[in-house]
Amino acid sequence: MGNCWCKWEPTIYKNPKSESPKEQERERREGSKLPSNPEEVEDLRGGDSAANPLIAFTFEELKIITANFRQDRVLGGGGFGNVYKGFIPEDLREDLQIQPLPLPVAVKVHDGDNSYQGHREWLAEVIFLGQLSHPNLVKLIGYCCQDDHRVLIYEYMPRGSVENNLFSRVLLPLPWSTRMKIALGAAKGLAFLHEADKPVIYRDFKTSNILLDLDYNAKLSDFGLAKDGPEGDKSHVSTRIMGTYGYAAPEYIMTAMCTASVLSFWNCLQEGNLWTNHGQPANKTLQIGLFLYLKRRSY
Repeated sequence: MGNCWCKWEPTIYKNPKSESPKEQERERREGSKLPSNPEEVEDLRGGDSAANPLIAFTFEELKIITANFRQDRVLGGGGFGNVYKGFIPEDLREDLQIQPLPLPVAVKVHDGDNSYQGHREWLAEVIFLGQLSHPNLVKLIGYCCQDDHRVLIYEYMPRGSVENNLFSRVLLPLPWSTRMKIALGAAKGLAFLHEADKPVIYRDFKTSNILLDLDYNAKLSDFGLAKDGPEGDKSHVSTRIMGTYGYAAPEYIMTAMCTASVLSFWNCLQEGNLWTNHGQPANKTLQIGLFLYLKRRSY
């Protein structure tokens, strides 16, 4: 998605003490229940009742889309594997319900680590992005679940990530109006997740996961760590610590109680003085950004 994955892989907090022996045993049992083919994936998604139709690509089709995973098509990578730019051609398959073609896409290939954790994060993206649809969430077009291959196919985001726009030595600094547009878009995406009929806890809000289209519209990506949030009057207590060090709230890291995403949003606003305009006091710009989020209910 337009240089949205970089070679640097941030530290992910996974506290082994936060999982009891009973939970670890449950994971081992559930690992054998994870889907191994598209039919099983669609069963988990609810079949024809799934909100967003996804295309189940074969690995051979992905070779065509990425020109056999050519190295000059690599957009970036991380602990999961590489992301390639590709094009879905008109003659790939007769029954493709995609327009227009050829369509540029980003192909995220998991590196063969078919462990329970890796498989579960891949499946989480398929489930959540296969159910959620919003202008400020990245669109998942399809997936591949064939043999040991676990691949995700997204819409291509030509401006890349906010992180890359922040620290690029080539791109011009973002103007004030564009920065506020990005902040508002990211806040809308996060608020949508929290206010959905079945709330979603994102758990990995950071600048490398905020992607930009040609018009600098912000879209949240990477839902591998997402989980269902509380419903009704239920409060949420998470027993699994996951997120990126420096973004997650310290009380969450220390106690495993996930009660707010506000600090992650705040840290994104401060990163690299992203939202600091030379014509505006820094604290005022942060107040504006935080207000955009706090005006919504948060977890």
